[in-house]
Amino acid sequence: MDSLTQIVLGAAVAAVIAPPHHRRAALLAGAALGTLPDLDSLPVMLLTDDPVARMTLHRSLSHSLLVLPLLGTAIWWLFRRFGNGRVAEAPRRWFWAIQLALVTHPLLDAFTVYGTQLLWPLATPPVMWSSVFIIDPMYTVWLLVACAVAWFARGRPLARHALVAGLALSSAYLGWSLLAKGMVEREAQRSLAALGLADAPRFSVPMPFNTLLWRVVAMTPDGFVEGERSLVADRGPMPFRAYASDVGALEAASELPAVRRLAWFNHGFMKARERDGRLELSDLRMGAEPDYTFVFAVAERDGAAWRAVRPEQVRLPWEATRRLGGMWERIWVAPEAAQAATDSGGTPASSASK
Repeated sequence: MDSLTQIVLGAAVAAVIAPPHHRRAALLAGAALGTLPDLDSLPVMLLTDDPVARMTLHRSLSHSLLVLPLLGTAIWWLFRRFGNGRVAEAPRRWFWAIQLALVTHPLLDAFTVYGTQLLWPLATPPVMWSSVFIIDPMYTVWLLVACAVAWFARGRPLARHALVAGLALSSAYLGWSLLAKGMVEREAQRSLAALGLADAPRFSVPMPFNTLLWRVVAMTPDGFVEGERSLVADRGPMPFRAYASDVGALEAASELPAVRRLAWFNHGFMKARERDGRLELSDLRMGAEPDYTFVFAVAERDGAAWRAVRPEQVRLPWEATRRLGGMWERIWVAPEAAQAATDSGGTPASSASK
């Protein structure tokens, strides 16, 4: 999630656990601890300029549930031994305030589609529950208000009530996001089964800043299909558009280190294309056809084969921001099925997959 959200989550968690007369200190400490895991970007940028490495090393060691409790214990011990006395005065409360301010960060990140390596250094694929967008005001606002009230109310009961309410409402929103995802997944399963894609690998993810409009992508033998679902406006089967991917090139280059690393990180949800003799891989999870946040050139053609090159992040023309107004309208208005099936230059999946 975004930095502001992680800051207010860490602050709220620490402040609700710490003693009331330590509340302002707990808000500040929790805010620092809540953003600490994301500082892994700094050493990663210093260690390598490989964009694939930078992407896949983020949310690893510093987001591991096998590492953060050890770090939290070390921080707690240092402040108990050498701090200003607050931790020594209430060691048990501060122990849990520190621990939970840290571990809630990667747990929240796992609700996004990017992927969080909760069990690093185990080589399990990153966790991506993908039920909230990376920035979602409806999750953050309750925590922000709670922290503001607690800052001014300090040790009064109002502060604790506000913090409990903020954490309860934000957690309830996460629960709603999982429920919404389940409803979308059920309809996607029915619609994909009708297209002969019942067992196709797929993912669903909310569109920016909301949990009412969702995007579903399923992989096919020659590429992928993409569809949207509004929980407000849509009824009946989901229409899907089919898009091609150079699956032959992807298979031929599958043993190259960068390709293997990306396939592990994004669970194989990639689009491949050859452009100017280079193989470009787009992460289908972040963006929408044809605009993707992460596109990497990872190989160049060597006759009939592919030769690894130093990965390069490709900056393509970006049109997604122009679609935000249309996305908001799409939440409330269902398009005609025929129009949706041929939108954006795609081929209707009902015919392309047969």
